[in-house]
Amino acid sequence: MYRNFIKRLLDILISLIIIVCFCWLYIILAILVRTKLGSPVLFKQPRPGKDEKIFNMYKFRTMTDEKDENGNLLPDEVRLTAFGKKLRSTSLDELPEFFNILKGDMSFIGPRPLLVKYLPYYNERERLRHSVRPGLTGYAQAHGRNAISWEKKFEYDVWYVEHLTFLTDIKVIIDTVKTVLSHDGVVLNALEDFDEYRKHQQDADTQAP
Repeated sequence: MYRNFIKRLLDILISLIIIVCFCWLYIILAILVRTKLGSPVLFKQPRPGKDEKIFNMYKFRTMTDEKDENGNLLPDEVRLTAFGKKLRSTSLDELPEFFNILKGDMSFIGPRPLLVKYLPYYNERERLRHSVRPGLTGYAQAHGRNAISWEKKFEYDVWYVEHLTFLTDIKVIIDTVKTVLSHDGVVLNALEDFDEYRKHQQDADTQAP
């Protein structure tokens, strides 16, 4: 009942309330992002959702568009300003995702939506993370954010899918608040891209005697 009906109803009601009540914050952040980081204000990227259906996920941008003399974007660590780091550490850059939640692309709680290019590299068990809507936060984000290994991330994601209840979601929310307030687990480029990581694993398995 909760998984199939109540969870979605709560997503609609809470996201709508937050968008209406904090419209002033959206406006302030949009102005600050435009002033400090440039245009466009929003960062848009396709991500796989429930049943691997692709949708566009929105965030406030956290990096500039600075380029080198050849017109190539500078490394992320150069383009990520102090303001951008603050947006990420406080998770304020995630606020536009409430519109994704209201639309039905996402849920408040669920496995974080990763890159589309990772889809061919999941094993059968890891694909279970796509049997529910992706979340604004999830069990993995509440227990390490982006400072844990890929194996641990997927272990947490699948655990969540298999134990999805109202009480589990409440626990994830509480643990997420603790993690955000402590600024734990915010590491830029802590892991190599999952597709490259899985390719390296496959190469190592092939070369093993």
